[in-house]
Amino acid sequence: MPASTTSDTLFHELALTLLPGIGPQLTRQLMSYGGAAKNVLMMPPGKLRRIPGVGDATVKILTGKEREAAFRKAEADLKKAEKDGVEIIFYTSKRFPSRLKLIPDAPAILYYQGTADLNAPKTVALVGTRKNTDYGREQTERIIAGLVPHRPLVVSGLAYGIDIIAHRAALQEGLETVGVMATGLDRIYPHTHQKTAEKMREQGGLLTEFPFGTPPDRYNFPARNRIIAGLADGTVVVEAAIKGGALITAELALSYDRDVLAVPGNLGSAASEGCNALIRDNKAALYAEPRDLEQLLNWDAALHQSGKYKPVPSYSAADFTADEFGLITVLAAAPGRESQMDDLAWQAQLPIHTVASLLLGLEFRGVVRALPGKKFALM
Repeated sequence: MPASTTSDTLFHELALTLLPGIGPQLTRQLMSYGGAAKNVLMMPPGKLRRIPGVGDATVKILTGKEREAAFRKAEADLKKAEKDGVEIIFYTSKRFPSRLKLIPDAPAILYYQGTADLNAPKTVALVGTRKNTDYGREQTERIIAGLVPHRPLVVSGLAYGIDIIAHRAALQEGLETVGVMATGLDRIYPHTHQKTAEKMREQGGLLTEFPFGTPPDRYNFPARNRIIAGLADGTVVVEAAIKGGALITAELALSYDRDVLAVPGNLGSAASEGCNALIRDNKAALYAEPRDLEQLLNWDAALHQSGKYKPVPSYSAADFTADEFGLITVLAAAPGRESQMDDLAWQAQLPIHTVASLLLGLEFRGVVRALPGKKFALM
């Protein structure tokens, strides 16, 4: 078991996420009662049973042989991560992407290998069909070229088709690009994208919630899509069939109150049916030129105020605890930059008494102000 306090904390956080049947939601529930992963993993059965949502089966996992197996794998994975230059980020860390922390089904842990800032001021996702046409390739490359003045982080899924075209175009234009994977970081899929992935490690990065050794199971891909949507200010769909992963990502982005744009295509083209449907159903704004994206994502503040996620350039994560900055990020994303205390506690995944104490401290520091009706607003 790791000796230092920092490594010991990460060891237990990683072990908690490696337990079978303990998903992100339950991890947060356990952490809200235990306060720390080590406390959760050392909690006696009687105390565990008093936590809502924890039954005998979960208690057995948290106290039995599964826990010991998780300890062994956590120790091995930490050694591998150190050797391979992989950063393991638990959701309570300041390093955890602030945009991603806002979504209700955010992962509890991330494995990251790269150089890009996951909290970049501007982040956009490009997704689309695996069976792109020449039109799709041309439009993807045109969109990336139009993004260059903003220097955003470009996010996609490292898959065949539009995804890999977007990554390669970003690399060509000198933009950082992050590929969100449905496997462990040691299992590049598809393997034919290995060389591109190597370049992305130096000009962007690779990101996953899945531990080392995870194969490309088909159930992992929809889960991967929520991270793509959650990382970005907005998602652009270039080509998409009427069913498929790109439309899932678009629907997820909408459910997170993030903007979605779609590139229209020819009527009758199977590759554009999904994009045309998104535009027709008012689920996506039409993308025709860079100005469309700039206005919708508020990248040109003089032209448009979207009321959706905006970075908070006046506050730095380094000046606050992870929980404090989490509350600041939630308030920054709220309509009018204000929210009720109960909503803040739910979105930040913190106990109400902890939120009350943190808000009081932030109020004294002039970061937030109290409003009638148990509301708080960002200064």
